[in-house]
Amino acid sequence: MKASEELAKGLQAVLVDLIELGLQGKQAHWNVVGTNFRDLHLQLDEVVAAARLHTDVIAERMRALHVVPDGRTVTISKTASLAEPPEGLITTGQTVDLTVAALEKTVATVRGIYDAVEEEDPATTDLLNQIILQLEQLAWMVHAEKLKTTQP
Repeated sequence: MKASEELAKGLQAVLVDLIELGLQGKQAHWNVVGTNFRDLHLQLDEVVAAARLHTDVIAERMRALHVVPDGRTVTISKTASLAEPPEGLITTGQTVDLTVAALEKTVATVRGIYDAVEEEDPATTDLLNQIILQLEQLAWMVHAEKLKTTQP
């Protein structure tokens, strides 16, 4: 099967957001400071590992569909939909908020192409489902770092 232009553009959008998610995860990993630093530092490695895994899966699926993935830095900086992270050190609280936002934005990109992909290439939706499931789980786990219990 050869991907349509719409499918190719959609998968490219997912690819660049996954690459950016991995880059932002590492940036935060290196610069996070504050309470629960170590736990969050390690969680960020999980986010990066997931982003890298899914990046490779999507890029290889693109090639299987006769699409050339573009992971060049210039392409990432021009087309990624994630907000730019702050410069310098960031607190654990800020890191949680920024990481959850980046995860949720990446999931939104995936969900944004889901119906069109399902119509054209249902096999690829299996890959999209795996991305959604893992990134949503990571968003929940990272967000839990800030939650307070209301139990006595």
